[in-house]
Amino acid sequence: MYSIGAVAKKTGISSYTLRYYDKAGLTPFVKRDKQGRRVFNDADLDSLALIRCLKQTGMPLEDIRQFISWCAAGDETIDQRLAMFEEQREAVEAQIHQSLLNLQKVNHKIDVYRRASQAGSEAAVDCDVLPLKQTDELLHEVADYEASHPLPE
Repeated sequence: MYSIGAVAKKTGISSYTLRYYDKAGLTPFVKRDKQGRRVFNDADLDSLALIRCLKQTGMPLEDIRQFISWCAAGDETIDQRLAMFEEQREAVEAQIHQSLLNLQKVNHKIDVYRRASQAGSEAAVDCDVLPLKQTDELLHEVADYEASHPLPE
């Protein structure tokens, strides 16, 4: 069992945010001790990690609250949860696509300015129009990047 302070340290989610989540109805699964203080278990930490993930993908708190409610309702809501996650995946893929396009533009500018730096003048560099890439090509670049930059374990 973990106190709110221990959970804040363990997850990086501030005590203030944890209290806000509770008041917003996102953590009805968190129990309280005899003194009324929140006490968290390992399953609660997993749920908080999922809430954080969904929030970071841009899911509105109301939708997260609905998801939590469906989880509490049990197996009869599996189809709704599946549909929600399929929709969220589409939203995340759209965000990734836009981020890849932004990365492509940034990389193009880096290339332009490197060439300008070597030439000693921006005027000496052909700042050609950014070639647009297809999503599959951009995703391949991401896969290459992920292979060369593995996440720490």
